[in-house]
Amino acid sequence: MSTADLGLPVTVPSTALFTDRYELTMLQAALRSGAAHRRSVFEVFTRRLPEGRRYGVVAGTGRVLDAVENFRFDDNVLGFLEQERVVDAPTLEWLAGYRFRGDIVGYPEGEVYFPGSPILRVEGTFAEAVLLETVILSILNHDSAIAAAASRMAVAAVGRPLMEMGARRTHELAAVAAARAAYVGGFVSTSNLAAGFRYGLPTIGTSAHAFTLLHDNERDAFTAQVASLGRETTLLVDTYDVASAVRAAVEIAGPELGAVRIDSGDLLLLAHRVRQQLDDLGAKSTKIVVTSDLDEYAIASLAAAPVDAYGVGTSLVTGSGHPTCSMVYKLVARAVSDEPDAPLEAVAKKSMGAKTSVGGRKWAARRRDEDDVAEAEIIGTGPVPAELAERLIQVPLMHDGESVGREPMADARARHIEARAGLPLSATQLSRGEPVLPTVYA
Repeated sequence: MSTADLGLPVTVPSTALFTDRYELTMLQAALRSGAAHRRSVFEVFTRRLPEGRRYGVVAGTGRVLDAVENFRFDDNVLGFLEQERVVDAPTLEWLAGYRFRGDIVGYPEGEVYFPGSPILRVEGTFAEAVLLETVILSILNHDSAIAAAASRMAVAAVGRPLMEMGARRTHELAAVAAARAAYVGGFVSTSNLAAGFRYGLPTIGTSAHAFTLLHDNERDAFTAQVASLGRETTLLVDTYDVASAVRAAVEIAGPELGAVRIDSGDLLLLAHRVRQQLDDLGAKSTKIVVTSDLDEYAIASLAAAPVDAYGVGTSLVTGSGHPTCSMVYKLVARAVSDEPDAPLEAVAKKSMGAKTSVGGRKWAARRRDEDDVAEAEIIGTGPVPAELAERLIQVPLMHDGESVGREPMADARARHIEARAGLPLSATQLSRGEPVLPTVYA
């Protein structure tokens, strides 16, 4: 249940300054040249996946909708722009009435993507669409990186629950976004209460080593926690001696003890020893949770261990080595004049090197084989072939400036699980490799 579902107010500040100065100086120059009102098409895509990754995960779409809706130039923002002489008076006057009134379509949240995939398409006048570049990219690059890391960890966990615990390892606002993206990628809960409050994510947490160290001995700490939180709680057993702690935990909570958590040491060895000890003590239903700087490789190494759940922090919120997706926001088509019905013409950067792009408003479809397994990402600018008409990926997100693409977080999470399952089996390999699907331009 989200904050909105609870009927609780959430104050969302203007996102208009989550941008780069050159967006506004471009606007000023375009207003002066008369080109600002030409109908334009911008697309978000990435030229390559992070090295070794086999697929990307779209996350942050819901946050993009929030950001666009709250992209407003109020008196405080306009006063700052005037004081800093960022733009001139006619531009300030135009900004005072700014509202995005165009259309946005894109890959739905949780969907997978590949190099060249038109992840998001923003259509409107040049003036209203160009201003959104930085905020859209900052959200999608961050959230999609976290979701991709979460997806790899979910694959490695093979169905065992994953808990997000990375708030203390990143910026406080990034931590909330990371928890949301991790949920899209396959995590089931978060320790971050702000994420739970804002997005309705399940929250978890019991105690840290400090709680044990506060008390005169471990038994007193366990007794206090069980008395307060009940026998179903999770006791942290690696502050001193693990075997002694497990024995005390079961003696105090009984065989109904919910779980024990191991946060250090040789997790593989300790998990086996603790499972045997719990079983010998009659606590056969007590679960084992492991934490301690886990990533997808460490999780995979514990596949044969008697572990019931994982808590992941640092590696997750930093994208497991790839904290961004290198997405870009490029103008791909513009009207030949500022007349409302003027036809569009494709435009694209054609400079030397790798930073080229493909012009034209694009559609995307995923071709599948006879077993309904994806075999190629098809991207085109012309008519959609009949055989791909039912395979189109993009969906409406905003129309005439109004959001039409909002959905529950659980839907995005379920979509990702389905999309990943529809990829070739090699997509789940953690070893380095090329994108699991080729990108084909029709």
